[in-house]
Amino acid sequence: MSAFSRPIGVFDSGYGGLTVLKAIIRKLPQYDYMYLGDNARTPYGTRSFETVYQYTLECVRHLFAMGCPLVILACNTASAKALRNIQQLDLPTLAPHNRLLGVIRPTTEVIGRYSRTGHVGILATRGTVTSESYPVEIEKFFPELQVFQEACPMWVPLVENGEHLSPGADYFVRKHIDQLLRQSPHIDTLLLACTHYPLLLPKIQQFSPEGVTILSQGDIVADSLDDYLRRHPEIRNRCSQAGGRRFLTTDSPEEFERQARRFWGEDIRAERLNL
Repeated sequence: MSAFSRPIGVFDSGYGGLTVLKAIIRKLPQYDYMYLGDNARTPYGTRSFETVYQYTLECVRHLFAMGCPLVILACNTASAKALRNIQQLDLPTLAPHNRLLGVIRPTTEVIGRYSRTGHVGILATRGTVTSESYPVEIEKFFPELQVFQEACPMWVPLVENGEHLSPGADYFVRKHIDQLLRQSPHIDTLLLACTHYPLLLPKIQQFSPEGVTILSQGDIVADSLDDYLRRHPEIRNRCSQAGGRRFLTTDSPEEFERQARRFWGEDIRAERLNL
């Protein structure tokens, strides 16, 4: 078998999952990774549950077929709308020995540790908010927490058009933080429940009250994956460890490379995957 034969797959509807992959590589650099962005069909946040499920399943099938024994859905919308169905309905027949993980559960398992007031705010896409995934999952681990959500439909376009640090972004960032805090002035923890949002962090910090903790998912997911692999040697031993990186997109590789630099911080090479 070649060295890069059994990479850990990381899937996102576009570029945002690169922020999660980057954090995972910082924590676990020894593994091979294959990133797939479904850029031809992004955004997922405004699509129906059925559409997101079908698109996500198709991409997961391809990653499994390309040798990934473990795939991370580094996309909140896919995790909210597709993960459970794929795990329960498809995985047993599609690839019973493979595993599929998301980004919502690792975050909800720890979010209560950061809040002193018991009031936490979720900033997310409309699809993630509508799914109610965060309140439902948080209630399982921290039933005493009060959860407040705010959909931020303009934030992803701001990032993908390179306007996230411009003065023009101020109105939209301030608007949604203010609307969230009007739901409860006691919110002391904000979760950035979209992988694009870490790029808006300077603006979010600027318009958030002093003392509010702002959580990005990358490091949380990386820590959770490290723990998962330690507890599941049968999966860990199937993941190749040659430090390889491969980036796939369902759209133009040139456009992916241009946009990805904003999320990755350096140049990458991408390949086209035809679904």
